[in-house]
Amino acid sequence: MYQSVENRIRQLSDDIGQYLSTGGAVGLEKECLRVSEDGSISQQPHPVALGSALTHPYITTDYSEALAELITPPCARIDEALDFLKDTQKFVYDHLENEYLWATSMPCVLDGGENIPLAYYGTSNPGIMKNVYRRGLGHRYGRTMQVIAGVHFNFSFADDFWPLYRELRRSQAQQRAFIDSAYLELIRNLQRFGWLIPYLFGASPAVCKSFLGDKPTELEEFDRHTYFEPYATSLRMGDIGYTNSKEKGVGIKANYNSLNSYINSLTHAIETPSPLWEKIGVEVNGRYEQLNANILQIENEYYTTVRPKQVLDGLEKPTLALRRRGVRYIELRSLDVNAFHPLGVSEEQLSFLRAFMVFCLLLESPPINVQERREIDQNIGGAAHRGRDPSLYLSRQGREIRLRDWARELLQAMEPVCELLDRWDDAKPYGKALKQQQACVADPESTPSARMLQEMREQGEGFFHFARRKSLQHRNYFNGYVPDTERYRMFLDEAEMSLERQRELEQETGVSFSQFLADYFAQH
Repeated sequence: MYQSVENRIRQLSDDIGQYLSTGGAVGLEKECLRVSEDGSISQQPHPVALGSALTHPYITTDYSEALAELITPPCARIDEALDFLKDTQKFVYDHLENEYLWATSMPCVLDGGENIPLAYYGTSNPGIMKNVYRRGLGHRYGRTMQVIAGVHFNFSFADDFWPLYRELRRSQAQQRAFIDSAYLELIRNLQRFGWLIPYLFGASPAVCKSFLGDKPTELEEFDRHTYFEPYATSLRMGDIGYTNSKEKGVGIKANYNSLNSYINSLTHAIETPSPLWEKIGVEVNGRYEQLNANILQIENEYYTTVRPKQVLDGLEKPTLALRRRGVRYIELRSLDVNAFHPLGVSEEQLSFLRAFMVFCLLLESPPINVQERREIDQNIGGAAHRGRDPSLYLSRQGREIRLRDWARELLQAMEPVCELLDRWDDAKPYGKALKQQQACVADPESTPSARMLQEMREQGEGFFHFARRKSLQHRNYFNGYVPDTERYRMFLDEAEMSLERQRELEQETGVSFSQFLADYFAQH
């Protein structure tokens, strides 16, 4: 099954191998929930000292005004991306008042979902559009789900890698078509083996009861304030978390068998009315409640573990950018915030994920049929809710296989990839990262999810008190951290410039919001 990886590695020239190891770019997007001293979601606006959430390239907000999103530029090395993220997080901490950043993916919604403040982006048409989109998400899925935090890992291969790899594959396709096809092959494998990520890196096996409010649940009671599942790895990736909870009702499944099929499936969803969402209304009593009443308002509403991405040209639609210029990079979205690390993600995790990306590129990747699509969904749900259960079996091509056996197979098959990548790095990070994850497969109690539950038991604390304790530890870490002086000055300058860019947008005398929205969706 994994023979194609070894075969292709044997055929690689030194140039290709070096491009795989040291070429390309990595980037991070980390969501951080601002909370008050008592651990409740902050009701304060996005701090002005951080700049404009609408126009700042590195510090913005996600769904809520309280949910900051920190973005690194594409970096040549993993440590460069982490250093940038660390300095960004330090800058944010320095401009918080009586607040701190929550250290886990799952929030505690102590005051109820209706009190989660929507992100506000000012009075320009682009700002209003972002706000209305979030209002629509709240109506469709509830506000509580929207403040779950995660870490996104962005990755691309070097431009100079592709002609050599195309020659190795003996492809007759044009260069861009070959690149698009190869990225989609990689994505399909990331989906096939996507259950591995919550198993290895899941860090949300428990949740505050306040997150669910009065909703019925089959989760077990850890203590009087906490629900959990004994073998869960990532409730964020499970039924109560980061999924299209009404996906079956609205009927959207993106097709990853080619870039065109992916674009067409999302375009269909964005342009097709949904009776479910029509009940909400679009413009109600003079206020927009959602951007439209279609299956998806825009592409970003489709919650998935991995996306093909292209850098947007201004207010360009993401599907249109992909159609015009193809795939630029991959966005992996299934990483929980790592409560055991001040940054929420470690260098070892990212080294493993980079090697995993290369492995998924080199491995054969046939199209995904209906049966396998069903298996993929079942497997990631099973790993999220029961990943550490020794009796858990996953489905592979119509047959059952124990999760731990399949995981052991995959990590063993990754060994030649890590050896290849380590050849050009004196620190040998890839082999070390792989051994760490092999240890987590051999002993599920060493996974972050198991360590989290064990620490909660040892400390006699529920989820809220565990998360608050970790959050305060991380705040102390950043209070003592000295950032790069030049980069800190850049953040200060960027904050001022972003506020000025927002003011300029708001002073423009443009079209009405309804016309702006019509023009946006009319892009072809």
